[in-house]
This record gives sequence, structure tokens and C-alpha cells, in this order.
Amino acid sequence: MRTVLVTGLGGAGRTTVAAASALASAAGGSRTLLVSAASVPGFPDGTEPVPVTGLLDHARIDSGEHFRAELTELQQRASGVLDLVGAGRLDGEELTELPGSPQLALLHTLHRAAAGDWSTGGYDTLVVDLPPLGEALALLALPEQLRRYLRRLLPAERQAARALRPVLAQLAGVPMPAQWLYEAAARKDEELAAVQALVEDGATTLRLVAEPGPAAEDALRTARTGLALHGLRADLLVASRVLPRHSSDPWFAALAAQQEKCLGHWHEEWAQEVPVHEAAHLGRAPRTADDLAALAVPAPDGREPGRADDPWWTEEEPGEEGRPSGLTWCLPLPGAAKEDLRLVRRGDELLLTVGPFHRIVRVASALRRCTVAGAALTDGVLRVRFAPDPALWPRTS
Repeated sequence: MRTVLVTGLGGAGRTTVAAASALASAAGGSRTLLVSAASVPGFPDGTEPVPVTGLLDHARIDSGEHFRAELTELQQRASGVLDLVGAGRLDGEELTELPGSPQLALLHTLHRAAAGDWSTGGYDTLVVDLPPLGEALALLALPEQLRRYLRRLLPAERQAARALRPVLAQLAGVPMPAQWLYEAAARKDEELAAVQALVEDGATTLRLVAEPGPAAEDALRTARTGLALHGLRADLLVASRVLPRHSSDPWFAALAAQQEKCLGHWHEEWAQEVPVHEAAHLGRAPRTADDLAALAVPAPDGREPGRADDPWWTEEEPGEEGRPSGLTWCLPLPGAAKEDLRLVRRGDELLLTVGPFHRIVRVASALRRCTVAGAALTDGVLRVRFAPDPALWPRTS
């Protein structure tokens, strides 16, 4: 299944572009599902897919309903513990969703799509309307982060000591985690793994939406670095609400000239990697399918699915006795600045911070037997130098 994740700057028309992309996909003969958290003008609403056209369905995410269902299920699974301490249970009607619920509901929806819960629709293309750009990048990195937290808090190897839990509880003086907790963690890890695989799949790309202007230029430049850090790929940059180039009105002409200058920069900076599509301003908010078609947003391309390439690569410097004299781990970070870069090596992990973006990655297997010798950011590429540790690197006869 081809997956298109649509995000962009707040107020730039992300939902509109997502709907236009879905319509274009369906018009090209692809069975398409559009998922959004907001209502789409002219599209029917429903938490399950409802038909829009012959080849297009729409499903709206209800974060409140998802929150109530998840907390109710958690109470049922923890009923033994709650009864033991005399805790009163909460009814679904009195539950009010907490901050972060929309993000978790969206991850749950992506899991349903990845797991084939909607396979009866036979969808070829999934179009997802994501939150604004900064939130979207954090959301797409969340499955990897949450899986890491689960592994640290509830390591799978501890499950092998189930028979010893009563003894360990007596020795430690505190109750040991119940089996249901490990089972719940395993289920969540499986769900998160499916979402992570969907995000990292070679058939998954992002569409960026921004209205041309100075603020959008800075935001997209920063976002470009975040995309590279997390190995995400954009297939299209949509410049929304583009004004006509010529006008006799001085105020209108000045605004159009500002847009044209910004678009020139985007075509220069992005066009080699990502096509730039200019969606004309309609003079009103799009309200119908014809309005969406007038934006002429191209349909997603028909590339064959496949795993995304690892953005990191390793360069080796040959040495003596069959051992490399040095290894360099490289990651492209276009737009990154040295003063915004921070690296920390901790065990087998590398903690990498670039401006507002943060990621923890496992060091490549060959580099785990090395010590960090330095790092440099040159020509938009981060290069982390490693030196073999004589105590860990095997010697040849």
C-alpha cells in the first residue's frame, strides 16, 4: 500500500491538500482512503471508512472515543489490582480526554491501516492528514521512542523469571510487576512496531504544505534537517494560496512579489530533491470536489513498495593486520548548524540533538567495538569518527 503523510505549517491548508491528493489518487484509478482528524468540506464523516466517490473513502479520527476505549480496557485488565486497593472505576461517560490523546489516536489509526483492519476496502493508497509540521515530526518519531522506553522499563528477558517473582518480591520488599503488565507491553510494542514499519517503508512519503513567505522559508529549512535526521522523505512541496503574478493594485502586487521571491528560493533549494507544486489561490476556501480539483495537486507516484534505505553510511580507512585504522559514521543533515548540534555516546547508543530535533539511535554493530574519536559537520553531512578499541577488536593471525 502506498502511504502519503501530509503535513505543513499551521494554517497553510494541510487538510485541503490531503483531500486534493486523495481525490487525485482516486481519479487516477487507485483505491484510496483519506484519514483526517478534522472534517473535510464536502466529505462525509465517520470513524469507519465512508464512501466519497467510487474509489475514495474517508475516515475521521475521534480522539475522545479512542481515549475512553483505551482507558476502559486498561481498567478491565487491571481489575485485580484496582479491587485489591479498593479503587473506584471510572465510567466512559465521565472520562475527558487528556493532552496527547489526538497523537495516540492517530498512531492507533495508522496501526489499523498497517494491520489491514480496513483491508476489505482493498486500498492501494492511504493519505493521512497529519498535525502541523513540528508536531508531525515528533509524532512520526514517537513509535521508535516509545518502543525504546518499553524495552528499558520492562525488558523482555525479565519475563523468564516469572516463577521467581514471589521470591523476588519477598527479598525486595515490593510487589513485582504482574504478568498482565508484560503482556500489555508486548501488545503495545507489536502495535508500535507495525506503525514504525509503516513510517519507514519505502512506499511512505511526506507531502509538505506551506504558504510562500519569509516565515515559511525559515520553518521549512529547519524541517528539512528534521526530516533527514529521522530518515523521512518528502515527495512533494505544495506552495498553497499562490497569488497571480501581475496586478495593478500596489498592495496586491507587493504581496505577490514577496511570494514570487520565496518560490524562487524554494525551486532553487528543493527542486533537485522534491518537486515544488504551486497551488493557485481560489479567492475563497475550497468547498467542493471541483474546488479541490482546481488546485491541480498531482496524485502520488506509482513507485513499487520497498524498505527505505538507512540514511547512515559507514566509510572505512584501511589499516594494518586486517583492522581498519578508522571508521566514520555519516548522516546527511542539510541545513544543520554546528552550534545547534550535540552528540553523546552512551553504551551502544548515540544521542543526537540537532536544533529542536532529538533522536537516539543504536550504533552500527562494527562501531560498537570502537571509541569515538571526534565529529564534524561539513557540507551538510555529519561525520562521526570512530577508532577501533584494541581490547575489543579481534586480531588476525
